[in-house]
Amino acid sequence: MSVFGDGLDAAVQKAFTRPVPKSAPAQMRYLVKQLKGTKAVAQMLRVSQRTVERYVKDQIKKPRPDLAARLEREVKARWQPQIRAKAREKAATTGGIVIDTRARLGYTAPIGTTDQDRIRHLTVALPPRYAARLFEAQEAGATEQQLKEIAAEALKEVYFQDGGRRAGQLEEVRFTDIEHLEFDL
Repeated sequence: MSVFGDGLDAAVQKAFTRPVPKSAPAQMRYLVKQLKGTKAVAQMLRVSQRTVERYVKDQIKKPRPDLAARLEREVKARWQPQIRAKAREKAATTGGIVIDTRARLGYTAPIGTTDQDRIRHLTVALPPRYAARLFEAQEAGATEQQLKEIAAEALKEVYFQDGGRRAGQLEEVRFTDIEHLEFDL
């Protein structure tokens, strides 16, 4: 499970204008239409082509939990691509992104300053360039650690250094023990 990747996806999904299909047969029909055939859907979901056909015809309605999760994930990943792209573009150019987190945050700073990690609850508006970096990294297949480093760098600049107005010698922000993480556009 990717806390950062899932959080970014959830933020973008809030921009959807139509609800994602709820029932398994409706989700299956949507995927068949998107992938132009039952064979491609069957391979993607790791089920038989006959199983896909039975969902499409409403002969099966309730999938196993593992199949239900794969089905939902694949539908959400393909749902309203233009709206998803517009939401990301807006965040990356004008709107920025808000990060709401409860995590252990500390920093590396010169000797004699307080750099003790502690659990903090922060809600911080990050500028568009950080939204762009997060989305670009996610699209490029960045690891959870790489996304965490981008977010830590953003928090360092925006929260701890207040855009260059304080904590000028701050070297690195540590972002660990994440209890809660949510993004909003």
